[in-house]
Amino acid sequence: MNIGFIGLGIMGAPMARHLIDAGHQLFVYSHGKLHASITETNATRCASSTEVAQRADIVITMLPDTPDVAAVLFGEGGVATGLSKGKLVIDMSSISPIDTKEFAKKINALGCDYLDAPVSGGEVGAKAASLTIMVGGPEAAFNVAKPLFELMGKNITLVGGNGDGQTCKVANQIIVALNIAAVGEALLFASKAGADPAKVRQALMGGFAASRILEVHGERMVKRTFALGFRIGLHQKDLNLALAGARALGVALPQTAGAAQLMQVCAANGMQDLDHSALVRALELMANHQVMPG
Repeated sequence: MNIGFIGLGIMGAPMARHLIDAGHQLFVYSHGKLHASITETNATRCASSTEVAQRADIVITMLPDTPDVAAVLFGEGGVATGLSKGKLVIDMSSISPIDTKEFAKKINALGCDYLDAPVSGGEVGAKAASLTIMVGGPEAAFNVAKPLFELMGKNITLVGGNGDGQTCKVANQIIVALNIAAVGEALLFASKAGADPAKVRQALMGGFAASRILEVHGERMVKRTFALGFRIGLHQKDLNLALAGARALGVALPQTAGAAQLMQVCAANGMQDLDHSALVRALELMANHQVMPG
């Protein structure tokens, strides 16, 4: 297939590379310098998002936030300008479910299909092609895109109509944030009480408290390895989407609000670009105690 890919960052670059390695022709656009893993391939670099849409049958976007997607799709030199009837736009960013529904309507009005297909799994999942992909949109378009999703991920689900994929991703981010906070509190409590947090984590991994967060992020808390995986700043954005949606729906999300405040503490102390496992640092600041020294 001729595939357009816009947004070749930490996540987008390895995702695009899997498509290239499978034999697809990619047309790419990036504001900055292309990642080496893309420049070494036969991918065609385009001068604008419009050109990407003109040359590709399917256009994939993987961008940081809702305004970025809006600008790439509908701004000057955007995707919408280059679309012709029958093409498919797939947004794999994590953005507002409400705005996603409006984006889909605008793309549909041009005679094209739209899928929202946010992912979970971080940089590791992107590189390993093991992402979880949550899709919203028409089933026929999903069936067209599914072979591409299978090159980038393992757990691929058509959740419902446009916007439902993004709603699912927001739900995912709520669960992840609360789990990180829970693991952080548990390890901090154990450390402050004088127990070895590394051994506590090891013991918990064999019980009902075991989780992927305890396994991966708990290890990061113990080893103090908070180098970028998924930025606190981006997770803040996702929790803000959850809280904004909750207000619109008249739903209380008190634990989500608490996790968002912990991330705000981190951001206020210059840690917004650390991995979200560094949320534990907010708890440590309040306790004046680190899970592990270092």
